[in-house]
Amino acid sequence: QVQLVESGGGLVQAGGSLSLSCAASGSIFSINDMGWYRQAPGKQRELVALITNFGSANYADSVKGRVAISRDIAKNTVYLQMNSLKPEDTAVYYCNAEVFTRGSYRMCWGQGTLVTVSS
Repeated sequence: QVQLVESGGGLVQAGGSLSLSCAASGSIFSINDMGWYRQAPGKQRELVALITNFGSANYADSVKGRVAISRDIAKNTVYLQMNSLKPEDTAVYYCNAEVFTRGSYRMCWGQGTLVTVSS
């Protein structure tokens, strides 16, 4: 079994910064892509940022220039540094990882962490 545990969400004022982290644990042989998604009230879940196991990163247009994703492969951990936050960044942020476990790849999700940006 694989678990992804996020931390670092909370309340921040517009213009502020927040850092999220997500650690994967369990029966992990390897991890390919890791990413962050978010879901705002009444909206569909959307990709925020994705990072490959080679360190190549992609970002949603809405966060480019304000967000940085990174990972520590040895620790099976992915990070999301968010700066210049806006009220529209308010959402539940979910960690995602493509994990090779018990002979096959699985898409694994964390439980989510709430980020609230006040105006």
